[in-house]
Amino acid sequence: MLIQRASLLDGETVDIRLEDQITNLAERLTPLPGESVYDAAGATVIPGLHDHHVHLNSAAAALTSVRVGPAEVHNREELARALSSAEIGRDGWIRAVGYHEAVAGPLDRTVLDEVSPMVPVRVQHRSGVLWTLNSAGLARVGLPDHPDGRVRSADRGWSDMLQRNHIGLADLSHRLCAYGVTGVTDATPNLDASDIVKLIEAHRHGELRQRVHCLAPGKRILHDDDLDLNELTEWIIGRHADGTPVALHCVTATQLVVALSAVRAAGRHPRDRIEHAAVVPDDSIADLSEVTVVTQPNFVAERGDQYLSDIPPAEHHELWRVASLLRAGVRTALSTDLPFGEGDPWAAMRAAVHRTTGAGRVLGADERISARDALTMFFGGPHAPTRARRIARGQPGDVCVLPAPPAEVLEELDSTLVAATIIAGDIVFERS
Repeated sequence: MLIQRASLLDGETVDIRLEDQITNLAERLTPLPGESVYDAAGATVIPGLHDHHVHLNSAAAALTSVRVGPAEVHNREELARALSSAEIGRDGWIRAVGYHEAVAGPLDRTVLDEVSPMVPVRVQHRSGVLWTLNSAGLARVGLPDHPDGRVRSADRGWSDMLQRNHIGLADLSHRLCAYGVTGVTDATPNLDASDIVKLIEAHRHGELRQRVHCLAPGKRILHDDDLDLNELTEWIIGRHADGTPVALHCVTATQLVVALSAVRAAGRHPRDRIEHAAVVPDDSIADLSEVTVVTQPNFVAERGDQYLSDIPPAEHHELWRVASLLRAGVRTALSTDLPFGEGDPWAAMRAAVHRTTGAGRVLGADERISARDALTMFFGGPHAPTRARRIARGQPGDVCVLPAPPAEVLEELDSTLVAATIIAGDIVFERS
C-alpha cells in the first residue's frame, strides 16, 4: 500500500509505502502497478497505538455483560433491578461487571442472594481481581459451602467449572481499530498455552486485527492478604530461569514495596514490569528505575472523584503518577486496562495531560505531562513499551490517519479524529 501526502508529527510531508513493515519513505513515490493508494491529503499519520495492558477475553465478554458500577447503579434497589432485568446467558449465568462498594456496600453471597434472581449470578469487582457468586452460582461451580462467595479471578479452581462459551473478538477488535489501536498486550494472568494459541489464531484469521502479545506466564496479581516475599522471589527466579520477564500487578503501596523487594532479591530481567503502580509513595520512586512501569492515568478521570472521597488528601499525590516517574528516569508506558478501564487510549492521554476528574476537579496537578509525551507513550512496542515507534523504514506497517494538522491532534487528543487505521498495509478501519 502507498500513502500519499502524509504529514508527520514533526511537520514533514512524505509518501509512505508499507506492507508488514514500512518499506520506503520519500517526498514523492510513484505507485507500483496494482498497488492500492490512500491519499492522506495532508492528514497527520502517526504510528498505530499499542495498548500495553488489556484483557481481551474479559473485554469481549463485558460487551454482553450487565454493568453495575457507580456510573450505572447507585444503591441496593437499583442493583436488584439491574440483575433482575439482565438477560441470562447461554451458559445459564447472569454476568455483571464493574461493581464497587460505593454502589451498595461490601458484596458477599448473602447480599447477592437478597438482590439477585434465583439463577447463577457472578458479579465482578471493578478492580478485576475478585468475583462474588450467589448461592446458585456457588453450587454450579461445586462450592456450595463457600463462606462468603468471594473468589479470585485468577483462581482456576472455580473458573474451570464454568461452561466455556466461544467469545468472539471481532466486535471488540473493530472498536479498537476505531481508536487507532494496532497492537495490544494481553495482561490476563492465568492464560495457558492453549489460551495464547487461540488469541494468536484469532489474529491470524482476521477476527482480531490487532497484533497481540501476552504477558502470561510471567504475569502475577499480588494481594495484600497473601504477600510472601520469599515465595514471590522464588517464583520470579523460576520465571527468569525460563527466560520469561515478570509483570507484577501492584495497586497498593504494600504490594509495590514487596514486588520491588522480590525483583531486587531475584535479580532483574531487562523486561520486568510493574503493572498499574496505582499508589507510589515518594520513597519508592527511585526503586522503580529497575523496571518498566505500565500505568493507567485514565482512572483519574474515571474514578478520581471516588479517590478524592475515600483517600486522605496527604496521599493524593501518590496516585497514578506519571510526570514524577518520568522526571526520575523511570521507564513508563501508558495503557487503559480494558475492560476495567474504559479502553479509549485518547481519553487516557487527556487524563495524563489534564488530571481532571469526572466532576472537573484536579487530582495530582504535578503529575501532568505534555500532550506529545502522552501520545508517544502509546507508540511503544510489546517488547519495548517505552521505545516509541516512528514512521520510518523498517518500522511496523501499522499507522493511523488523523485528518487534522499535528498541532490540532495534540490539542484535541480525541479518538474521533481517527479517519483510518492501517495494520500491516491493510486498511482495517475507515471512518465514513
